[in-house]
Amino acid sequence: MDADLAFRLYGTAQAESAPQLLKAGKLTVQLAGGNLRAITYDGVEVLRAISYLVRDRDWGTYDPALSILAVTETGIGFTVSYNARCKGPGGTVLDITASIEGTADGKLTFKGEALSATGFETNRCGFCILHPIVGVAGTPVTVEHVDGAVENTKLPDLIDPWQPFKDMRAITHTALPGVSVECRMEGDTFEMEDQRNWSDASYKTYVRPLALPWPYQIPANGPVAQQITLTVIDSRPASDNPPAATGRTSVIRLTAGIATGTMPAIGLLMTPEEAKASLAALQRFDAPKVQDLLFHFDPTAGHDAAAFRDFAQIAAIHTGMTTLEIAVPCQRPLDMEMQEVAGWMRAAGFAPDAIMVCPSVDRQSTPPGSRWPDCPPLEDVYAAASKAFPGIRLGGGMLSYFTELNRKRVPAENLDFISHCTNPIVHAADDISVMQTLESLPFITRSVRAIYGNKPYRLGPSTIPMRQNPYGSRTMDNPDGARIPMASCDPRHNGQFAAAFAAGYVASVLDASLETLTLSALTGPFGLYTGRHESIEEGGKRPLHAVVKGLAELAGQNWQAVTSSDPGKVMAFMIKTVVGRTTWIVNLTAEEQSVDATQLGMAPLGRLLAPFEANCIAF
Repeated sequence: MDADLAFRLYGTAQAESAPQLLKAGKLTVQLAGGNLRAITYDGVEVLRAISYLVRDRDWGTYDPALSILAVTETGIGFTVSYNARCKGPGGTVLDITASIEGTADGKLTFKGEALSATGFETNRCGFCILHPIVGVAGTPVTVEHVDGAVENTKLPDLIDPWQPFKDMRAITHTALPGVSVECRMEGDTFEMEDQRNWSDASYKTYVRPLALPWPYQIPANGPVAQQITLTVIDSRPASDNPPAATGRTSVIRLTAGIATGTMPAIGLLMTPEEAKASLAALQRFDAPKVQDLLFHFDPTAGHDAAAFRDFAQIAAIHTGMTTLEIAVPCQRPLDMEMQEVAGWMRAAGFAPDAIMVCPSVDRQSTPPGSRWPDCPPLEDVYAAASKAFPGIRLGGGMLSYFTELNRKRVPAENLDFISHCTNPIVHAADDISVMQTLESLPFITRSVRAIYGNKPYRLGPSTIPMRQNPYGSRTMDNPDGARIPMASCDPRHNGQFAAAFAAGYVASVLDASLETLTLSALTGPFGLYTGRHESIEEGGKRPLHAVVKGLAELAGQNWQAVTSSDPGKVMAFMIKTVVGRTTWIVNLTAEEQSVDATQLGMAPLGRLLAPFEANCIAF
């Protein structure tokens, strides 16, 4: 891919290295950065990934330098070996040796050993195994525990807030009728978490238990050895056991689905730091006519009365609704804190239509085994907010992600709406993993509905860059514009990738009957426009601009679901109006995709979608 195309698609000329495809009979894997992903048997994904990972004290993932990489393909199998080195703070070093073998009888072995001459601090060092969710969630599994006990159970369907399985030695699931897959983990005690909490499209089995202290120290010259063995048991008769699949058809077919609903209102995030630039952007002739502006206010970040003067200027030229989200410090009496904010609002003449409150401390995650931080009862927080802001719709939930909402269920009886965000780069930031997070969104919204019923539901701000990090002390700086987890800015936000991700996001959450969906800001690292306040009127538009602008024009209209023969590559939905129909269609890949939409009544008979194309087609 040439640099200009890469920049247009990803916002950076840095391209990801293509994975190497390795085969052993009906077993195929993709080797990328020393780890394995897209592990399939007979064309069916049996594991999403097996990775050897090292995380720092903020849960950031090291990007170790590989050396002495050797890959051998024998025609009936393959072997891989390499060394890797992580450089920690204070000159500490961790060296890793790894070997991988795949054989034609359906067995895959991945060994890893870590050794540090200096001692090494880490939150986690070892294997992570990812099971896919589509077609696997809610299905039976057999779990063998470290004490030899065997448990016949199921993978969670609704998202489990805590670990569904602990003290694991092996887990077996059915990949195809007559085909079972055992994943055995040796060298330490493993447990599983439901990564859909973080919008990852997987169940993750990892080392070591979170109930143990972290960060912890790997002692100097103390080797840490682990092994993962994947065994496929194919008990199908030979007549039902054809040669390995050669792949899916090249044409993706779209058909009308059954589900229908109403398009949500579209929101934009406003922050005190970007208020002046946002005011200028909102006055541009091409500014999206969104239905809601979401104003963020956080006293713990130094926000004060001046923010409301800026907010009032923005609200004065906005014709839609306004919402204020408050990170409540909970450091003084609640009535005092809330009344102070209400006074600043009145003095500035800022009168939002809705207010969403969340204790500031609840933005930080409380992992299993950790002590919950001190926080007033949420009933008291909401009561103080109702008293300070009478007559205004009051919302609750989390300013962070579904994880925190799932683990700390808020009392919603007296709330007018529930809200939370998502972020796709919590655990992994490669292009494929980010797009795959779209698979988890229907599970998230369905889980919210299972908890809160038909309560009005708002989602976002949900952007590729991370605006806050509940899992560490900060978001990660990204001065080189790389693809890194938990980064406060991400180059793909500037490219067509972000536009496709946003359109796919909408297609994934439509059946949740959302009241409002917020996918971006006007300016800044989450913005639709480039440039600073002084130059915003001449600043460029990011590709995401067209998607958000188009979605805002559709708010309140009727949608109908569209079924894709390969939703991992192409997604779509229809809009029905009194004058006709349009189809929103999105290519989630970096390759052209051929689409047959004749069953939707679309002419011509087929359409070739450009990489990451997100478009509205009338017919």
